Amino acid sequence: MGAAPVLEELREVCQPQAKLASRNGEHWAGRLYMRSISLRFTRQLVRTPVTPDQLTWTMVVCGVASGAALMIPGLTGAVLAVVLMQLFLLFDCVDGEVARWKGQNSASGIYVDRLGAYLADAALMAGAGYRAAESGVSGWLSIGIATALGVVLLKASTDLVDVARARRGLTVVDDEATRPRSQGVATVRRVAAAFKIHRVTNGIEASLVLLAAAVADQLTGGIEPTRWALGALALITWLMVPAHLLSILSSSRLR
Repeated sequence: MGAAPVLEELREVCQPQAKLASRNGEHWAGRLYMRSISLRFTRQLVRTPVTPDQLTWTMVVCGVASGAALMIPGLTGAVLAVVLMQLFLLFDCVDGEVARWKGQNSASGIYVDRLGAYLADAALMAGAGYRAAESGVSGWLSIGIATALGVVLLKASTDLVDVARARRGLTVVDDEATRPRSQGVATVRRVAAAFKIHRVTNGIEASLVLLAAAVADQLTGGIEPTRWALGALALITWLMVPAHLLSILSSSRLR
């Protein structure tokens, strides 16, 4: 095993500015703190036989386990869900960085990475439904599953843009093309973006919301705060589904 590469050299290869600057290609938490942490893990991992695909599958396991952790009652399950979701984000950064350094990018790795994003967020919402149904109110489990479906639809509607463009022989869409052509839709989108409320449909943010609700559960001695949180997540998700579709169809992404 050779010497670990210098961090600056590693950053130049593994964290290209084009990716970090992309509004749709990088989670805000990655830019804020996780990319600094991940690079130190990557620095050690590139010296080992570990492959990017193995890291991606580890990411998937952490994401799904985050949803399963919510089945553990009380603060323990909520805290574990947050920790596992942060590990999901860490491995989501590390797998790509190792792939770039080792030159081992693959279509299968990209596929599993996207599959993991679907499974992690859906598992978290379903886990929240199970948690909210703690007292045997099965309707909350249905709400959790419905929210999971909405999250999957949001992700699929974004990914299907690339599918549609590829089938038409078009290049990958850039950030500029995501701007709605309609001034009305653009205004609504700017207002929504200002409040960042759409972010709670993502597993990273949703896990933190559910942790805050779990703390409130402990203080109130009930499960109502978690139910309110899940209800809010469900409402926001299903408001976002048609809004996101309209935003796609009113932009230049499919042209």
